[in-house]
Amino acid sequence: MTAHSHHTTRAHSFNAAAAQYAANRPSYPPTLFDAIENLAHRPLTGATVVDVGAGTGIATARLKARGAHVLAIEPGEGMAAEFRRTLPDTPVIRGNGNALPLASACADFVTYAQSWHWTDPAQAIPEAFRVLRPDRGALALWWNTEALDIPWIEAAANRVERFLGLDAVVTKNGSGAKAAAALSTTRVPTTPTPPTIRTPTTPTHPTPTPTVPLHIDRDQVRWSRRVPLDTHLANLGSHSAFLVLGEEGTNAFLTEERVHLLGTFPDGVVEEVYDVELIVATRS
Repeated sequence: MTAHSHHTTRAHSFNAAAAQYAANRPSYPPTLFDAIENLAHRPLTGATVVDVGAGTGIATARLKARGAHVLAIEPGEGMAAEFRRTLPDTPVIRGNGNALPLASACADFVTYAQSWHWTDPAQAIPEAFRVLRPDRGALALWWNTEALDIPWIEAAANRVERFLGLDAVVTKNGSGAKAAAALSTTRVPTTPTPPTIRTPTTPTHPTPTPTVPLHIDRDQVRWSRRVPLDTHLANLGSHSAFLVLGEEGTNAFLTEERVHLLGTFPDGVVEEVYDVELIVATRS
């Protein structure tokens, strides 16, 4: 299997586990949305937000609670179906960040919660800024990452890496660092431009559109949640590396992991600690 096909298989794996994902994945703290507003220099309340790779609607629900008007974009049939069950009054469109099915300059924010690493940045960055309003639009990307400075979390992450292989695990800051690197080398048009429709009268050498670099800000927000051990293990099993592994292999690992964790949490309640890695990009 090629790296590209493996990436695609992992991306599609969520559709068969959408209910498990919705029930067990962590959400995001209010302080994250404070940080987004601070870096974007505008409130989410009243803003038009396009939430891309919305999944089952975990981030969408938080954005709506903040007072944003949210349009969700989700490529997966299973995830979109779970989204509609959870948020029946919120519009969700099938699509992906590489080719957003939206008009230019229609959004104040484009957001990616845990989903940017499934895009092709060379396509997704220009698409995001085509859809964003040129005067105030902001692209916000974030990931819940494990707080590896906490001993039990570091030990658990090491067990996962040994079991799956180092290349199967996105290490802390890996996705954020890659995204920041791609954004830092990208220039976008000063104003959104629709795709060129070629006609017999289209100039062979059209006038270049002025471009500007992106202004990038980063922040990190720590938070935690206390959940039953079963929820913690189901959360772990909902990650794509385990979903593509298959039920037998996943269950074998989770059975052993339960024993390890009961040694740390004998009451069966796990305190998960996360560092949310946040990137906000705007036109300079």
